[in-house]
Amino acid sequence: MNGMTDCNWVGIDVSKAKLDVARLDDKGKLKSHVFNNDAIGFAALLNWLSQRGCTQPDTQICTEATGPYGEALCTFLCDEGWTVSVVNPARIKGFAQSGMVRNKTDKADAALLARFAQTMHPEPWTPPPPEVRELRALVDRLQALKDMHQQEANRLEAALNQPSMVALIEGHMQWLKDSIKELENQIDDHIDRHPKLREDASLITSIPGLGNTTAAKVLAYLGDVNRFKNAKALAAFVGVTPKIKESGSSVRGRSVIARSGHAAVRHALYMPAMVALRYNPLMKVFAERLKSDGLAPKAVIAACMHKLIRQIYGVLKSRNAFDATILGNRLDFQDGI
Repeated sequence: MNGMTDCNWVGIDVSKAKLDVARLDDKGKLKSHVFNNDAIGFAALLNWLSQRGCTQPDTQICTEATGPYGEALCTFLCDEGWTVSVVNPARIKGFAQSGMVRNKTDKADAALLARFAQTMHPEPWTPPPPEVRELRALVDRLQALKDMHQQEANRLEAALNQPSMVALIEGHMQWLKDSIKELENQIDDHIDRHPKLREDASLITSIPGLGNTTAAKVLAYLGDVNRFKNAKALAAFVGVTPKIKESGSSVRGRSVIARSGHAAVRHALYMPAMVALRYNPLMKVFAERLKSDGLAPKAVIAACMHKLIRQIYGVLKSRNAFDATILGNRLDFQDGI
């Protein structure tokens, strides 16, 4: 939109069933409309934008990262050639607070997103390739099955004095266990069928502490790490950077991780970090130094997660396997690590 005199900023508040859309022009005029969150609604949205003089070169569309509800829309718009930015909700919340925004409705949120795009010019979003989208769907389904298996295990403990109920739960748990194994094999086959995914998985698993399960999650949720300028940017995206609270001479708050990034990736790295600080010689030295400095055990694990995400960025960016001579021979880990 550089050099354009007529510009449009479009904010879209996404929910499960509908899209609240606000179009802001360079004269400050705002127009709003609501569309269904489906293929028919997507087509109607494009028609509505066209009727209001919005063209692809002079329009920036902005929405929040809302998981599965907004991904289909953003992918559709990008495939049609529109510039779309997908923004962390924490940034939108901070922008609203800085502007003393008091109303919290879907219509107001859409207008807020349009004003955010006009003021902040967020980076364009690039949809992941089809093979990564499919991998993410498989990984999400696998995690859902594992969660259901754990829920049934909890119910089994509560039903030990009811033999008929125990049999039903155990039958369902066995079905879940078989489905989990089948889906794990499907994920492995999917990665093997795509050379780029296969090579990336091999690089990630060359890092001591990271196995196939973690590699699949990292590839599914992070996509191409080249979209990050450096390892620090990737760590901030995941949410494992330290959040320091200091002010003047009296405020010395305890540092914690930001937790404003990708929760699923943080969850995927928690157990590998625990394994790495136990079995990885250099990570053990790193952890002991942090403990001696007075860091709490969970803070040490968070620091190890931060170091792991930097190592992941390093091997994927350089296209070189992790140097096993530094950390010792590569270890094989159990499922889930």
